[in-house]
Amino acid sequence: MKKLIGVLLLLILGVGGYFLLIPKKQSSLKLYWFIPDGLRAEPNTFNIYQWAKEGKLPNIKKMMDNGTYGFSRPTFPSHTPINFATLLTGTYPSTHGIDDGPMHTIGATLDKIAVPGFRSTSRKIPAIWKTLENIGMKVDILSVPGSTPPEIDKGVVLRGRWGGWGADFFALNFETKGDLTQRIKQGLAAKLFYSGAPLTQYNDAQPASGWEKAPKSYSPAYDIALTGWNGTVYGYIYDSTNDNKTNYDRMAFSMDKKTLFADLKPSQWSGWEPITLTWKVGDKSTKVNTQVRATVIKLGDNGFYRARLYYNNLNEYIAMPPSSAGVMTKEVGPMVDFVDNFPFQLGYYPEDKTTFIQEANMSFDWHTKAISTMVKQFTPDVVIHDIYTPNQMLTAPWWMGYVDPQSDTYKTATAAQKKEASADVLDMYKRIDAMIGEIMKVSGPNTYIVFSSDHGNIPLNKYVNLNNLFAQKGWLKFTIDPKTGEPIIDWKNSKVIYLKMAHVYINPNGLEGKYTRASGPEYEALRLEVEQALKDLKDENGQKPLVAATRWEDVKEYLQMDPDRAGDLVIANAPGYGWSEDMSYDLTIFAKAKESGYKQAVDPNVPGMWAPFMIMGPGIKKNNYLGNTPINHVDQYPTIMEALKLKSPSFVQGKILPIFQKGFWHLSDWIK
Repeated sequence: MKKLIGVLLLLILGVGGYFLLIPKKQSSLKLYWFIPDGLRAEPNTFNIYQWAKEGKLPNIKKMMDNGTYGFSRPTFPSHTPINFATLLTGTYPSTHGIDDGPMHTIGATLDKIAVPGFRSTSRKIPAIWKTLENIGMKVDILSVPGSTPPEIDKGVVLRGRWGGWGADFFALNFETKGDLTQRIKQGLAAKLFYSGAPLTQYNDAQPASGWEKAPKSYSPAYDIALTGWNGTVYGYIYDSTNDNKTNYDRMAFSMDKKTLFADLKPSQWSGWEPITLTWKVGDKSTKVNTQVRATVIKLGDNGFYRARLYYNNLNEYIAMPPSSAGVMTKEVGPMVDFVDNFPFQLGYYPEDKTTFIQEANMSFDWHTKAISTMVKQFTPDVVIHDIYTPNQMLTAPWWMGYVDPQSDTYKTATAAQKKEASADVLDMYKRIDAMIGEIMKVSGPNTYIVFSSDHGNIPLNKYVNLNNLFAQKGWLKFTIDPKTGEPIIDWKNSKVIYLKMAHVYINPNGLEGKYTRASGPEYEALRLEVEQALKDLKDENGQKPLVAATRWEDVKEYLQMDPDRAGDLVIANAPGYGWSEDMSYDLTIFAKAKESGYKQAVDPNVPGMWAPFMIMGPGIKKNNYLGNTPINHVDQYPTIMEALKLKSPSFVQGKILPIFQKGFWHLSDWIK
């Protein structure tokens, strides 16, 4: 009888198939999916649910009381692009195609990224926002990796992260060049993702000249042109103290050396100032009118300076529709999307910590205000929202190492250091909790609120410079640029190289030109040698950093990765160790990490890699704890679709979680 009724309903509605069945009440169901990046949650050190029960996270406690909650396990190699793609498609990398951030493929040279993992067009299947738009739902996407270039046509897309779309102006550090010590120390780490746009520039200040109405300096003043994206801000470094000592303590900022827009001590910030920047793509240049704010990080003798310019992360060229950028800037203010960048630029001096915290708070302020603005101004059915700042904090030098007992730093840290770090981390989680509170305020009774993350973070103790190992073996040839510290690889005479985040490329005939997958006895012998060298590698304590090395032909079966975008070996590191591309003349293999946390190439079964999963809304079981065993990331997508009473696409590999109240109307009931 039930099946007969279902068939009759389909005929009455005139629907051509069950996959198009949308009940009338479905039109009122909405979704706010909040996915802060790198937010660890697990039963031990980062038990956010226990913190919530203790009253520290009241809005997470409300979600617990009114919904289902637990932990979720990411997908190897465990970092952002892979796991956002997994969450947003309900599939593994073998299906969605995102094996890494910087990906290399057969037929492309290894010296450049062939397939950017943060770009929507790199995915082989559509994300959930396209599926929802196709059935008539309006979707807003804020700061989500993999969302640009936009795949949707009718909703709103605000600055997808690192998608290579639009005029995306990253914050820049500026520092004295001096004897190049710091520049050489940074090497490739001065560039976005080690190969992109500069994130720190080194230039020496010069004796001040051409300034009108400059502040009085009691030591010879210096000036510096801080030029980023073809827009220049002038800095005036001076000594305001009349104490008969050389004491540079302030830096004034101007657009023209005539009118100051800020006069700052270290750790102070200016307001937002109009600036025109230039965005270049190939031979095409676009002038963009936007805003910038400045801060002084550190000043020293002889005109030493370390300053930072933060540019509005949102403009008409990185928003769809373009007018949405103006709406958000007017209502919320210039966008501070997240603190710092990747690789980190704030972490080389003690003074960087203050700037980091200030910038992190600015990003939380902006994203918190953005929640109600998006909902009220754009009236979406669905919001998918990410903030990257949690990941940045949990990987920065000052926190993870002092809160996780598995860290080497934790073993020597003082009680006061641990207490301070724990308080800072809890404050960050409180900011996330406050954002959830804002989401609740703008969500009606028919809105599903989902709170999850792409991965956790664990302590990073040592970097393993694999390319130095390969150079020791004679498999890799390189020199070092004496001015930048960047390696210059001799691709023709190199046979083996490690490239981020988990891939080793091997060809006994050399790595120059378009990469081809080698074969034959010589290749197999070399690959076996490389495997053995990795397995034998030990640090000074006799600990081995390698957990597993998987051959490219086995990655689909064992790692659920796409073999076409994998190296000849895909390698996983033990907790506490992180693979590094760094190369040096001394060929040092193990190096103490400056960051204190990371997640790349770690086994996702390690609890510190787990993330939260919470859902509340119509028909969801209340106060329903899923236990200490995590679900898989792929299970979130089909569960959300089931809640919305929608059929998941056929490519989805996850399963629907048993989290619905008895009597909840299941789409699956109608298609049995």
